[in-house]
Amino acid sequence: MSQISLTFPDGNSRDYAAGVTPAEVAASIAPSLAKKAISAQVNGAHWDLAWPITEDAQIAINTMQDDGPALELIRHDLAHIMARAVQEIWPDVKVTIGPVRDHGWFYDFDRAEPFTPEDLGTIEKKMREIINARDAVKTEVWSRKHAIDHYLATNEPYKVELINRIPPGEDIRMYWHGNWQDLCRGPHLQHTGQVPADAFKLTHVAGAYWLGDATRPMLQRIYGVAFKSKKDLAAHMTMLEEAAKRDHRKLGREMDLFHMQEEAPGQVFWHPNGWRIYTTLQDYMRRQQDRDGYVEVNTPQVVNRKLWEASGHWENYQENMFIVEVDEDHAREKTVNALKPMNCPCHVQVFNVGLKSYRDLPLRMAEFGSCNRYEPSGALHGIMRVRGFTQDDAHIFCTDEQIESETKKFIEFLAMIYADLGFENWTIKLSTRPEKRIGSDESWDRVEKALGDACNAAGYEYEIQEGEGAFYGPKLEFTLTDAIGREWQCGTLQVDPNLPERLDATYIGQDGAKHRPVMLHRAVLGSFERFIGILIESHAGKLPFWLAPRQVVVASIVSDADAYVLEATEALRAAGIRAEADTRNEKINYKVREHSLGKVPVILAIGMKEVEERTVSVRRLGENRTETVSLDALIATLKDEATPPDLR
Repeated sequence: MSQISLTFPDGNSRDYAAGVTPAEVAASIAPSLAKKAISAQVNGAHWDLAWPITEDAQIAINTMQDDGPALELIRHDLAHIMARAVQEIWPDVKVTIGPVRDHGWFYDFDRAEPFTPEDLGTIEKKMREIINARDAVKTEVWSRKHAIDHYLATNEPYKVELINRIPPGEDIRMYWHGNWQDLCRGPHLQHTGQVPADAFKLTHVAGAYWLGDATRPMLQRIYGVAFKSKKDLAAHMTMLEEAAKRDHRKLGREMDLFHMQEEAPGQVFWHPNGWRIYTTLQDYMRRQQDRDGYVEVNTPQVVNRKLWEASGHWENYQENMFIVEVDEDHAREKTVNALKPMNCPCHVQVFNVGLKSYRDLPLRMAEFGSCNRYEPSGALHGIMRVRGFTQDDAHIFCTDEQIESETKKFIEFLAMIYADLGFENWTIKLSTRPEKRIGSDESWDRVEKALGDACNAAGYEYEIQEGEGAFYGPKLEFTLTDAIGREWQCGTLQVDPNLPERLDATYIGQDGAKHRPVMLHRAVLGSFERFIGILIESHAGKLPFWLAPRQVVVASIVSDADAYVLEATEALRAAGIRAEADTRNEKINYKVREHSLGKVPVILAIGMKEVEERTVSVRRLGENRTETVSLDALIATLKDEATPPDLR
């Protein structure tokens, strides 16, 4: 029997017979490790303990102490255990697929009757019975014919279709959890009892088209979450409860910010309050970009397909584009245009007008570009995932030598913006070369090093995402953490030598010859719509005073105070504070509750005592106390708070 060499994380190697499994490797090291082992990493791939290793490899044995592999396996096994539980309770239900997702998993079922909340409790109980049974998990590789015959015999048509979608030559792998079997790539745990029985919960049911295709059957998708411990599950459920309170759609209604309607799917109807946030944020970004040396442009929303063909988007992105056909002067063929899904090809057109010199570089070109992308209706989510949006988009045209300095400058710019908007915690990920790419290894080495060095020079650590870069260049991703610990990937910087090449962008170098610029695609917020949704949820609607759409409400306690209410309101407005008067014939407690629900930061109550003393009674949002101060003193304080951070 042939021998293979396995190298361990400590650098030591051992020889084994070809076909050895990770379980056998673990046992050869120590009985205690064999007992704790749950899976392995083999040449970076997640490997089942039962899978044979047939060639020399790097290997590491995973245990429950390894959070990433452990959580993946727990959640993956729970998907199978849930499907088994469903079929044990309702044998006529047909199963489809059940992938792992953030914090848990889902599984899609074909069942005539809808699942109810009570059903989820029944399924959970059955799942715990399966876990407590500690049934063995086994795996086999079947022939394609054997697998198809099996699923035809058991009347599982979705599994037959999945097998037919597996490319020829790929293994058809089957897994058993006890006597229940499923088609699955794996890996999995060794028995059902390795799943923590008290650290999972089924959360909800939703409709989902088979394979995401609206022409295919509507299935029922059951979602679950799972962790390594009951404590972690409880913390997550608390976070979900808090997230529900902060849902930007709920707060959007309460604060009267925006609405969506079926006549314009994925498009936002901004109300005055919401548009005030939007324009205040945009004005802030415009001032900051001006200071940082950007020139602002504006480019067309409807562009002929010829440009999209030249840029490569027509071939690679057409399914996400809105196509516009126009009968141009009654021509034989209609002119085909598209609403722009991104701004970059149009920015190259602006760059290409007139002769550019190396002295013009770097050229930082920004646009609050209105874009439209087709998103499936099931993917739309309030203003977080829309079809029409505006990006804080910019493109930096520079030389190879300027990539590092421009990247460092951008990181510092982004850090300042995030701090001003209340996001102190964020991370950087560097996505490196994929297998399929253009350009030499030397050029990739140089550019990847430039991005990494820029992060270091700016004083920030970064995480490597191997192989996640675009085919034409590496990128940085900036992920911020909100007030309740959720992560949002917002900022990006993508190195792109490809588009300038495709669209023939050039500049005259010091040598008098034409050269290609490098294009850095960059965004801080991403889309205004999504970022405003993040702001609303992170601040729970209690936006920083300068960004709040309604800053002050001056409310009368008695009608005799109305004149002073109006006077105070006008004085606040004259100082640049967004103020409004409430002189309705309602009790002050009613007014306070109503405006607090609308997340007004400051409510001023005025009765006859305040009229006589020329004072106001101040109540801040979220505080249960009031204080009485002079109107002039309050105006001085609020005027400072109302000033955007870049103007202070």
